[in-house]
Amino acid sequence: MALRRATFRLYPTNEVNAILHYHRKLHKEIYNAALHNRINSYKRFGKSVSYFEQQNCLPDFKEVWVEYKECNSQTLQATLKRVDFAFQRFFKGLNKYPRFKSIRHYSGWSYPSFTGWKAHSTGDNGYLELAKIGQIQMRGKARLWGHPKAMDILYRNGKWYASIVLEIDQDLLKNSRETDTGIIAIDLGCNDAIAWTNGVENGLVPAPRFLRKVDAENKRLSKAKHRKRSPNFKKKIKASRRWKKAQKQVSRLNRKVANQRQNWVHHETTRIISGNSTVVTEKLEVKNMSAKAYIGKYKKQKSGLNKSILDVGMGMIKDVLKAKLDDVGGKYFEVPTRKVKPSQTCPKCGHQEKKTLDQRVHLCLNCGYTQQRDIAAAEVMLAWYSNNLQELGTSFSDVDGCISTSHTRKTAGSMKQIDRAKRQKSQAMPGDVETPGSNEVSQG
Repeated sequence: MALRRATFRLYPTNEVNAILHYHRKLHKEIYNAALHNRINSYKRFGKSVSYFEQQNCLPDFKEVWVEYKECNSQTLQATLKRVDFAFQRFFKGLNKYPRFKSIRHYSGWSYPSFTGWKAHSTGDNGYLELAKIGQIQMRGKARLWGHPKAMDILYRNGKWYASIVLEIDQDLLKNSRETDTGIIAIDLGCNDAIAWTNGVENGLVPAPRFLRKVDAENKRLSKAKHRKRSPNFKKKIKASRRWKKAQKQVSRLNRKVANQRQNWVHHETTRIISGNSTVVTEKLEVKNMSAKAYIGKYKKQKSGLNKSILDVGMGMIKDVLKAKLDDVGGKYFEVPTRKVKPSQTCPKCGHQEKKTLDQRVHLCLNCGYTQQRDIAAAEVMLAWYSNNLQELGTSFSDVDGCISTSHTRKTAGSMKQIDRAKRQKSQAMPGDVETPGSNEVSQG
């Protein structure tokens, strides 16, 4: 069995919409209360508060704050677990120190198991039933439908969404996509988003430039927003109604660009997977590539390059390719860029020569081979995978962590490690009583 997500748009009535906002506010407040409890306990007494301690305090907490009796107990546990995850990521160096959240930056809450809610749907529209909240019409279509396991309720850009975790049979998942046994190498770029080759044919997919097309409109709206009275929480200044209206216009435009990019990525990756079960590309550190340039005379040029890199969505393309190859049991390889240097290497003789970004044609001074630069880079990757690259051999030890199979996919929202820790604790201290945990949770 595999876990996959399906997201639906919710259309609550005015009465249910007010209840949803009220529950969102309650979860935000208990998140901040749990965060304050951890910070204050460590500063004043030097004691670290664990997730289990806060979870075991929930029954007494609800006796004092009776409004929380309206919330599902497992959703409150999931909110406390968010605080615990935030501290874990901080201690691992993956994120900043956890901060208190305002209602504007708190998206929603999670149902970690199939308790307190029910989805009346077979994957195409339907309605959602939430305990103590009511029934909500939902619209959307899931590619595959299975047994619902967990769910997130999200509030984004003035709209409500339900993101449902589904348990789907592995055979059904594998047969849900059309694929072939072909091998393709792709090179990601800014001018041409995808340059590909399969050894017989080559091709280029131009960059859609969704963000560039609305750049002028985005600047106009942002400039108009800056003329309005913006909020300042330190000085306790509220935003004006005109600022809120302008902010909605900017958010709507950015959301449209994001939806267009996501739709384009899914179409292109599906086209790639439909004829190939093995994809070879280069290892790219998109975060480092798009890092901000603080000093230097080329700061403006670097800013434009960063915008083009993010506009293509290179990281999104790679993630979607891995996920879809995982569905069909395909393979995903990343060429070690620093060793092979696809853009600087000749695919015919292996001769390496540095090129600047403005050189769009590969012309080898050693063997005379001429090709479009990005297609030549894709040919280098394909030759490296086939162990036919001159002067540079293939070493699959360099890509052990970059092979996508059905055994390496992370499950969506699994919290089995929490249940395991609970069982160990209950076995070590049989006198203690633990609150029953959930098998699956979806992280918001």
